[in-house]
Amino acid sequence: MNKIYTLIRFNRFIKSQRIKYFGIYLLHIFGKRYFAVFLDPALACNLRCKMCYFSDDNIRKAKQSRMLTGDEVAKIAGAFFHRALKLQIGCGAEPSLFPYNKEIIRLAKEKRVPYISMTTNANRFKENDWAELLEAGLDEVTLSLHGVSKATYEYFMTNASYEAFLHSLKILTDLKKDYPAFKVRLNYTVNADNLQELSLLFDTLNDFAFDILQIRPIQALGNTAYNNFSWDAIIEQYDQVIDMLRKESANHNVTFIAPSKKDLTEKENKGSSIFESTYFYISPKTCWTDDFDLNTDTYESYAHRTHLGKKLLCEVFRKTKSTNYTTRNLNYKVQ
Repeated sequence: MNKIYTLIRFNRFIKSQRIKYFGIYLLHIFGKRYFAVFLDPALACNLRCKMCYFSDDNIRKAKQSRMLTGDEVAKIAGAFFHRALKLQIGCGAEPSLFPYNKEIIRLAKEKRVPYISMTTNANRFKENDWAELLEAGLDEVTLSLHGVSKATYEYFMTNASYEAFLHSLKILTDLKKDYPAFKVRLNYTVNADNLQELSLLFDTLNDFAFDILQIRPIQALGNTAYNNFSWDAIIEQYDQVIDMLRKESANHNVTFIAPSKKDLTEKENKGSSIFESTYFYISPKTCWTDDFDLNTDTYESYAHRTHLGKKLLCEVFRKTKSTNYTTRNLNYKVQ
């Protein structure tokens, strides 16, 4: 299994937030890599998925902005990539709308970022686009998938083409022959109306190669077009489907990632602030923290100016408090 997924398993195994913070503190002071850079080079999307905030006209207009410039990308790479354990391109927006993804990947490779991933709906990328991304050094692509059948897929992923998705998956399946270390990950956002289709996933996609399957339960992301967030009526069905997928994934040598029924029904999660300490989000509108100046700061200069090491050490001795679950810090189990 890839080291990134091993780290996810290790994080779930260690329960103590203080131990985790002590590890982060040591990595920080010894100049090691410990955080992930989550980069949205453009805040826009070609789709209007019903479970996404881009289905809300007001939020979509508020999020849309200019793209990052080449100079800004170079500054981001210089400021963060040498300390990043992972680079994630595409987080809350669609990276295929940005024309210079391969340049970002090349910069990350120059800075020796261990793992470079991209999340996309795969509807705009063509064969030459995929070939260039893998040649540049992309380690993994996560393909968003919210329905196994054409009808459900195109219902939830408004403006998407099921055929375009399958075409990209076919191209990636072929490219994996030349790039055997490259990983394809499917990200399925599950709700009450697409849960049962998951039982057909491996049969439907039998001709395609993918390495990781992640199930992400729906969560409220604003005034979205689809708003059935209740698990009360389907929680037992969820457990049955997840158990079936876990077995099917093992049979197909696919890494399986999903929260358990217990994770979904518990209302609180201890230690979720660890995520915030290792999650560096960057977009045309924000760069990690409000007081980080991309024109003058690097990770080291900012850490020195704000006494970041001292703050991390203080967290080692701070009494932990429970915080509510969010989409990003659900306690996913990796198998």
